[in-house]
Amino acid sequence: MLFDSIDFIVFLPTLFFLYWFLFNKSLQVQNLLIVVASAVFYGWWDVQFLGLILFSILVDFSVGRGLAKTEDPRKRKWLLWTSLFFNIGLLMYFKYCNFFIDNFIEAFSFFGTELGPNSLNIILPVGISFYTFQTLSYTIDVYNKKLAPTNDLIQFAAFVSFFPQLVAGPIEKASSLLPQFSIKRKFDYANAVDGARQILWGFFKKIVIADNCARYANMVFDNSEMCNGSTLLLGAVFFAFQIYSDFSGYSDIAIGTARLFGFRLTKNFAFPYFSRNMAEFWKRWHISLSSWFRDYLYIPLGGSRHGTAKSIRNIFIIFLVSGFWHGSRWNFIVWGALNALYFLPIFLTNNNRKYSTTVAHNRILPSFKELFQILLTFSLSTLAFIFFRAETLEQATGFVLGIFNASLFTMPYLTDSQPGYYFSLVLGTFIALEWIGREGEYALDKWIEYLFKPFRYVVYLSLIFLIFYFSGTSQQFLYFQF
Repeated sequence: MLFDSIDFIVFLPTLFFLYWFLFNKSLQVQNLLIVVASAVFYGWWDVQFLGLILFSILVDFSVGRGLAKTEDPRKRKWLLWTSLFFNIGLLMYFKYCNFFIDNFIEAFSFFGTELGPNSLNIILPVGISFYTFQTLSYTIDVYNKKLAPTNDLIQFAAFVSFFPQLVAGPIEKASSLLPQFSIKRKFDYANAVDGARQILWGFFKKIVIADNCARYANMVFDNSEMCNGSTLLLGAVFFAFQIYSDFSGYSDIAIGTARLFGFRLTKNFAFPYFSRNMAEFWKRWHISLSSWFRDYLYIPLGGSRHGTAKSIRNIFIIFLVSGFWHGSRWNFIVWGALNALYFLPIFLTNNNRKYSTTVAHNRILPSFKELFQILLTFSLSTLAFIFFRAETLEQATGFVLGIFNASLFTMPYLTDSQPGYYFSLVLGTFIALEWIGREGEYALDKWIEYLFKPFRYVVYLSLIFLIFYFSGTSQQFLYFQF
């Protein structure tokens, strides 16, 4: 079920009514309702893949119970490897099997030997990259005795399948979300209002900003060989806004929806395009995935504790694996490698922890130095995103080379897909609102409460109007493919 669909608009208030008004007396019944609702939400897309989620739930719940019953190191390692093998095995099969088959065939073709097998007809289950990492966090934390295993299968199933973040995150660690299912939840009006406001902002980012940026970005990337440098650059910039607004918009809707039901999810984006270097960017972009790799891969590999050479190795491993996590194309691996190269000089000069506060903290405008840093960081991330968006390495390379030539200083090529004057104003307003709200959890957080109520409702109604005005160009959420 898509957030930006009529189905969800009916589903959400119905579930909200059942959850708070009919089943509010029993925590166990509320948790069971979440499990059933999550199954409906996910099964709306393709019911056959519910079996995969159920299997993941049963395997990791059983592993957790097994770890609770033994202190034998060998048995505990065997149980851990059972979970790792199952979860990573599922991910490798559904997401990367065709990638390895295709590259195996191409390797033999390079030496003049043609092999018969073709790619398998494998359908990638939506959300598998997210919920497998979520269940793995449970098993690893229980194995390391950082988390007590649960005895309640319904609570565990609700944690794994929790519908707001099931399909595209945030990726919740078990230590953060699972305990919330064991605590009696009470309806909090102020919390629900704030959640609804974050949902509204998420819909605005997705439907108004992301989907309309996609129109122009898709036109440019689909016809990149015919575009001049300025058109290619503009297309790359619009894709940068598309992917940010699309993915962070999904996260806003997920976090706001969870708050309607009394849950707190991890903040997934913290205004990354206002970062002053790429290290700060990665503290603010897809935070739940970055922290997952830090806690379960980078630190176990030794982090930065064993000398410069191993630290560099670990940095490249993290970024390359992050690229590979996003998809089974060499483009994503190059995207990860580029970000590792961006990060490396910052790490080697010990500036990776330099910025711990928001840019222009307690100031209206950034300094000229900060503005230059923001523009440079945005430019670097946009350049890397070309490899993220392009279909092939050849297209990505040609796209980048096409930008950096004399045609960069000509007028962009205008078509019917070119965003209009009104949308340009809306995009500028969006950037301004993000800047104003950069100290909060999301752009409408905090400052809007200081407005008189009539002005507050003007903002809300304006956003709703723009959502309806610019709707009609709906695009699937980008991260559904990951």
